[in-house]
Amino acid sequence: MGEKGKKCKAISKSQSAVKEHKEQLERLQKKDPEFYQYLQEHGKDLLTFDDEDIDDDVDMEDAETQLDHEIHQHDISEEEGKPSKTVLLAAMVDSWCNSIRQDGRLSAVRSLMKAFRTACHYGDDTGEDSSAKFTVMSSGVFNKIMLFALSEMDRILRKLLNLPASGGKKETINELMNTKQWKSYNHLVKSYLGNALHVLNQMTDTKMISFTLRRLQYSSVFLAAFPNLLRKYIKVALHFWGTGGVKLQHIQFLANCVIELIRVDLPTAYQHAFVFIRQLAMLLRDALNMKTKEAFRKVYEWKFINCLELWTGAICSYSSEADFKPLAYPLTQIISGVARLVPTARYFALRLRCVRMLNRIAASTGTFIPVSMLLLDMLEMKELNRPPTGGVGKAVDLRTTLKTSKPILKTRAFQEACVIAVVEELAEHLAQWSYSVAFFEFSFIPAVRLRSFCKSNKVERFRKEMRHLIRQIEANIEFSNERRASVAFLPNDHAASSFLEDEKKMGTSPLSQYVVILRQRAQQRNDSMMESSVLVGEKSAVFGSKLDQVPGSDEEDDIRNEDGASVFSSSWFPGGDSRAKPPKEEEEEKNKKNKKNKNKKRMEQDEGVGEDEDIVEDLVLSSDEDASLSNSPSTGDDENEERLGIRQQSKKQKHKNLSKKSLRSHANKSKKRKRAH
Repeated sequence: MGEKGKKCKAISKSQSAVKEHKEQLERLQKKDPEFYQYLQEHGKDLLTFDDEDIDDDVDMEDAETQLDHEIHQHDISEEEGKPSKTVLLAAMVDSWCNSIRQDGRLSAVRSLMKAFRTACHYGDDTGEDSSAKFTVMSSGVFNKIMLFALSEMDRILRKLLNLPASGGKKETINELMNTKQWKSYNHLVKSYLGNALHVLNQMTDTKMISFTLRRLQYSSVFLAAFPNLLRKYIKVALHFWGTGGVKLQHIQFLANCVIELIRVDLPTAYQHAFVFIRQLAMLLRDALNMKTKEAFRKVYEWKFINCLELWTGAICSYSSEADFKPLAYPLTQIISGVARLVPTARYFALRLRCVRMLNRIAASTGTFIPVSMLLLDMLEMKELNRPPTGGVGKAVDLRTTLKTSKPILKTRAFQEACVIAVVEELAEHLAQWSYSVAFFEFSFIPAVRLRSFCKSNKVERFRKEMRHLIRQIEANIEFSNERRASVAFLPNDHAASSFLEDEKKMGTSPLSQYVVILRQRAQQRNDSMMESSVLVGEKSAVFGSKLDQVPGSDEEDDIRNEDGASVFSSSWFPGGDSRAKPPKEEEEEKNKKNKKNKNKKRMEQDEGVGEDEDIVEDLVLSSDEDASLSNSPSTGDDENEERLGIRQQSKKQKHKNLSKKSLRSHANKSKKRKRAH
């Protein structure tokens, strides 16, 4: 009766709060009808209430109260004879798990869910909560409960609710909510999902979070019955999705996810994209107007460039959609401004990245963007036209950096990387328009400036690259002019768009074929540099080498317990100060402790050996010798023997020095005596 009274009290409290809020809105309608009308138009969900909103606040508490009531009604024999009712022992957990596996006992399921709730809330400030059946457990018991619940509860719940072993749709859950099974066991579902969410918010280890999310994925279909929990799970999932390492591969994955999400509602996505692109434009405007280091730094950083890459990918993916194509022009203006903001050789890598973005936009939208000037200006900078004073240098990867250090600017490797990149991107740009009726006009200025570079530059390898590109441009001019001589339409006629249309589909122009060769060469060069891990930031994200397993597959079921056992093997508890440390940190801490113990033993041995020696001994061993001894891979006994040998030598040396001093002093005294006589 007391538990029912608590439940009724909680419900009446929530209902009174809702009633009070409704009265406030009624007073607002009378006092400020215009603002109330605005809320009706733009925030209608703030003014509507239903039974679900009233129940949300007491939803979880209702499920837990019902679970407590059912456990109180059942006499669980496994708990008899235990030393304390508040201590949760491993034997109790094992008995429940065995009962569930063998007999499917519902009483054991309820007891296990009670223990699961205690484990998930372990360390929370429960105050004087008398309903807490267990209050003390070891880390081993906690790991057992978490591993079994996360691995088996989905199967147990599906069996109780007569659902398929895996999968399911929202419609299935909606139909299930009207059945007798749901009314009997929905509190178990809610307790499992709610408590798992609570402990998930407190986890810090990446592997533990990953395992928990993978296991909860199988039960995600049940969230259709609990909108409040669903919203909370979405927030937590988005938090884990957006945080973590900053490896370049991880950033590209996040960008691809956003681009896929945009597809759901393009008109709404356009509004968000417009706002974010406008923010990028404002940062660029501040940099152009203020011209301070801080303003330049806000533009020339990975965060800004990654945003440009994201919206470039979005526009290229949906360039054929009327909702997204208008964003191509402002984004193109921003990228062009960023490329020209600081026109120095140290930012060649950033400029090339901007050129690649512009080439992608031009190819997807079919719009001409004059990127050739950005590339040709690079060839005229002094860093590419003077002998390298920094030697050959290591291979430079311009794809994974924004700013080049000054020593690298002076190397032959940097010059070569820049010239090859200019050739590749300029060829990509010209190949896009190699089927245009106006290709001769497009390519005239680039061909002139390339010939000028060949005359001024003294490096034969660079001149050879440029001459090869010039020959391809000239061949393409001849290819397009032959067809252009036989056409009768004007440049502004619509028929000009179909010029060389068949050849374009087959990719038969000289520049198109040349670009294919350049791409193959670039791929080979990039593969050779991918052996070393390239990081963007301080930490790297971990990417599994295995492909995602199909939910419910036999292979996944075989490895899930093994993975879970390795994950839940630490002494971590949720809440309190006893937070778990990642396995690497635990291992490092153990190594530190071992080193401290070793050093302590060595100090004790040293004190035992050199107890009666004077300070002269410290002058014998240099710091280098100490370092070599401490860094040597020999065992502790060998080190002690070496130190003993060195100390004995130092003792002998000291005695020799003392004997020499005594002989000298004795001789001096004898001389003085003779003089006195």
